[in-house]
Amino acid sequence: MTNTPRSRRLASRLLGSQEGIVFVLAATAFVVFALALPGFATPGNLVSLVRSVSVLGILALGMAIVVIGRGIDVAMIATMVVSVSWAFVIARTGYPLAEALVIGGAFALVAGILIGALIAYGDVPPIFATLAAGSIIYGLGRTFFFTLEMQNVPPGNDWFDFIGKSRVLGVPVTVIAFAVLCALAHFALTSTRFGWQTYAMGSNPNTARTTGVPMRAMVIAHYALSALVAYVAGLILASSASAINARLYNSTMIYDILLVIVLGGIGLNGGAGRIRNVVLGTIFVGILLNGMTILDVPFTIQNLVKGVVLLLAIVFDSLVNPRDEQTSQQGDL
Repeated sequence: MTNTPRSRRLASRLLGSQEGIVFVLAATAFVVFALALPGFATPGNLVSLVRSVSVLGILALGMAIVVIGRGIDVAMIATMVVSVSWAFVIARTGYPLAEALVIGGAFALVAGILIGALIAYGDVPPIFATLAAGSIIYGLGRTFFFTLEMQNVPPGNDWFDFIGKSRVLGVPVTVIAFAVLCALAHFALTSTRFGWQTYAMGSNPNTARTTGVPMRAMVIAHYALSALVAYVAGLILASSASAINARLYNSTMIYDILLVIVLGGIGLNGGAGRIRNVVLGTIFVGILLNGMTILDVPFTIQNLVKGVVLLLAIVFDSLVNPRDEQTSQQGDL
């Protein structure tokens, strides 16, 4: 009898928030797939599941910081594929791969800074600024930096292959990298001035500006950080596949990132969300994609399912976190 009220309180907490609802849905999907699909719950498939969504989760970390600060970055994939592809092209001209990767990272950083400056000083809505910037970055890359869509990792760099293909104590390095980046992002958002200023400018930009938050510098920092995170994700992806494919720019990856963000419970209006929301959204999307893959669901149908789920999640987010007057005037989304 004493456990009944406690169970009800737990159920009320789980179903009383978007985060709790997503957790219940993820757990339900896991149980259903585990019972219905013979190979789903095997250790090998579960490790493969987590490993396959690690890159998506890393990209979602960069997006989460931007969204919490009341922005959005749909140029991430363009920055990722162009910077990594160009680094490999440079390496094949005779530069050591390590130096080429530094140059590629510098390109990603500069791209992020320029995007942030355009938004901070030009007052361009982030959705439009990053959409245009993504097209420009990709166009510049394909015109001046590389012509082939597929860029292979230069041979003779076994240390680079270790990142995406090796394991430490049985755990894939990609999963470890995702965990480390989650820990760093959590620390930055919860224990530093950068973190509380990010939440402040996302919750109420006018108040944040009045209290002395350097709004323009913070916006630039957010997009620079997002670009660097995208570059790191691209390196891990390229290490896993021994190549980077520029066609990813035209894929649904950016929508998958937004799906992770919104499903996890990070409000698109800014100022709300934690890194655990990114982890939760990544796990849920991973379970969903893995289950549909095992069921051999056609790619087109998978995109349809993801699109419907994303739309429902955005509608739910708009109901839970209604747009305020400041957001409507700013036109950020």
